[in-house]
Amino acid sequence: MSVSEQSPAGEIAAGYGFTGAALDLGALLWDGTVHPDARIRIPLPMLNRHGLVAGATGTGKTKTLQLIAEQLSANGVPVFLADIKGDVSGIAAPGQAGEKVRERAGQVGQEWAAKGFPCEFYALGGIGPGIPVRATVTSFGPVLLSKVLQLNRTQEQSLGLIFHYADSKGLELVDLKDLRAVVAFLVSDTGKAELKGIGGLSTVTAGVILRSITAFEQEGAGGFFGEPEFDTAEFLRTAPAPDGRGVVSVLELPAVQDKPQLFSTFLMWLLADLYGDLPEVGDLEKPKLVFFFDEAHLLFKGASKAFLESITQTVRLIRSKGVGVFFVTQTPKDVPSDVLAQLGNRVQHALRAFTPDDAKALKATVRTFPDSAYDLEEVLTGLGTGEAVVTVLSESGAPTPVAATRLRAPESLMGPIGAEALEAAVKGSSLYGRYAEAVDRESAYEKLTAEQRAAEAKAEEAAAPREERGEESRRESREEPSLAEKVVGSGVFSSLARSIGTQLGREITRSIFGTARRRR
Repeated sequence: MSVSEQSPAGEIAAGYGFTGAALDLGALLWDGTVHPDARIRIPLPMLNRHGLVAGATGTGKTKTLQLIAEQLSANGVPVFLADIKGDVSGIAAPGQAGEKVRERAGQVGQEWAAKGFPCEFYALGGIGPGIPVRATVTSFGPVLLSKVLQLNRTQEQSLGLIFHYADSKGLELVDLKDLRAVVAFLVSDTGKAELKGIGGLSTVTAGVILRSITAFEQEGAGGFFGEPEFDTAEFLRTAPAPDGRGVVSVLELPAVQDKPQLFSTFLMWLLADLYGDLPEVGDLEKPKLVFFFDEAHLLFKGASKAFLESITQTVRLIRSKGVGVFFVTQTPKDVPSDVLAQLGNRVQHALRAFTPDDAKALKATVRTFPDSAYDLEEVLTGLGTGEAVVTVLSESGAPTPVAATRLRAPESLMGPIGAEALEAAVKGSSLYGRYAEAVDRESAYEKLTAEQRAAEAKAEEAAAPREERGEESRRESREEPSLAEKVVGSGVFSSLARSIGTQLGREITRSIFGTARRRR
């Protein structure tokens, strides 16, 4: 049914009549009727102004991500998606033309055709199917690592002190054993003197940090840190000519969905690393990358003030580097107001109002939208699966009218591809050989251990009588060693103070999030 230009529906439709390239979301819903000639779209250049996809569980958020990702890829824009439940991998395969797909396509005026899109599949630390994604501890930085280790504010500040010391000495922390070694050294008699100029580190706090690292490793998470470190520039690729479509990078997370703090914080590292490496480009005809941040509420839950400030600053500034960020969660109230204010494109699926808290969240969501011709409280509780309330930024940067929308059907497979197909895609990737095998190269810990062994051999020869005289008193002083003292007692650290400054050369510099700037 066509809409009259003078009607409220016609005025809404006119707000989406863009002249340039745009992604099709679906058709306008007004008064219970779908208007296939009134297309609801997002201008392609506005995708780097960030966005929010929200809605209750089961309302179609994942399919909306798939729909947007397909069209971005078709327009030559690379996409990053986090696959929490394992059902996004189907974007690599053509969809199936069932009755429901044909019905939806007919309702919204879509010329549906089954298509698969170029994909790469990744896995954190190689846990689960995918090309392994790892980071060095130095690169991950103290702010993000504090969140993963669930440290309090005081402990986070102490960890920052440890990183500052390692950075100033040019000592790269490749994996967790490097970090553990430096923590223990800095509370040793030799190391305490090194911290005099920048503040102290208490043995109690060091013990908490060491125990947190140990518990983290016992959960099987140590493999996320190490080398080869993943180069986030891999996310910016397009398929070879003449194809030219953007590569969809899918981070497979089903194997680590029981570690939400870890995977949500790791996603933030990927984004912060991109921010640190990419040059300023200003406004482009299309983004360099669109990054979908699924289960976003996990990122903000329990976050420190420093962490939230870093998120806000990263989201605000990364736009000028050609990257758009879409947060995906249940309600807008899951996202801090300073971040929410920067999300210009909104796709809000249905909300439920079964409890007083639900009703409160519904009212809060309505207040985040521009004034509307709809009764949004009624519309948001009445939307069906695959329907949403939309407002985006127009080509001039102004918000479009709020539009209830019946969304198009994705053209790729709406579900996971088979395990064998996924494994074949991973092992057939040109990136697999680069990242598949972990490398435990000689790093600071190994170098210091080798130096100390040589020093100990000399010392034993020259000071054997003195060692015998002092043995009894040393035994008495070490009857109840702390965790930090046990590590120090390994003999690795007595020569650290004189050698640490020469290990890796120059000081390491850090970006907004405390992540290390990559040295390519």
